[in-house]
Amino acid sequence: MTRKVRKAVFPVGGMGTRFLPATKAMPKEMLPVVDKPLIQYAVEEAHAAGIEEFIFVTGRGKTSIEDHFDYSIELQKILTERGKTAQAAQIGGPMLKPGQVAYTRQQEPLGLGHAVWCARDLVGDEPFAVLLADDLIMAKTPCLKQMVDVHAKTGGNIVAVMDVPREHTNRYGVLDTGVEDGRLVEVRGLVEKPDPAVAPSTLSVIGRYILLPQVFDHLGSQEVGAGGEIQLTDSMARMIGGLPFHGLRFEGERFDCGDKAGFLEANVAFALARDDLRDEVRAILRKYS
Repeated sequence: MTRKVRKAVFPVGGMGTRFLPATKAMPKEMLPVVDKPLIQYAVEEAHAAGIEEFIFVTGRGKTSIEDHFDYSIELQKILTERGKTAQAAQIGGPMLKPGQVAYTRQQEPLGLGHAVWCARDLVGDEPFAVLLADDLIMAKTPCLKQMVDVHAKTGGNIVAVMDVPREHTNRYGVLDTGVEDGRLVEVRGLVEKPDPAVAPSTLSVIGRYILLPQVFDHLGSQEVGAGGEIQLTDSMARMIGGLPFHGLRFEGERFDCGDKAGFLEANVAFALARDDLRDEVRAILRKYS
């Protein structure tokens, strides 16, 4: 019987250097898309997928993330006293209830694989999800919910995948593909950031994973990979064979919010999707077109 995915890991210890100076004193995960920080979109996606325990792998200067998911008694009181009921309802109580959230620190930025490994004792011996807040996905059915539903049938490891231009394969973990069944693709191999000339395909992993706890055994070797970092892709590749391993072509639009242009596009797309902003945003875009 396939065990339910109950826990999610959010690696939020990165320095966000591509968004300096904005991220000098603010975590990149707190950058807002319209009026919600990136990390809140990721947490809401996990919550919609049935996740019960939320594990944040943080670093220095990330306490605002903890504060964001806490209950602000002072702000709630001020808004209520001033009759700002709509705003008071927006912040409401804490999204993550007592006992649902845990924080652990990644003392050094040694890569995504190292960040996930830091959560090993909190995850324990069960399948778990990993969500990267930089990858913002607009979808009718949240991306992780799509993956959890597939995992309930297939078990094993599942990664969210999408086709990218061949010249961009050196930015991603890329699949060596096997049998395809609709949106589900058998993973026969994984290569981290391959040169476009030798990439086994253009089907690339984006920031959503469901992984078996055996990945911690491989991450524990602390082997350095591409970019001088401990890569999650390398440890996932060692789990191929024996247990099911699939890529899921998710339904939805992905925005790379680790990139300035992608972040700006996400703001436009999410604003245009809102009834209260659509007309104004369209007018602004026409003004600058």
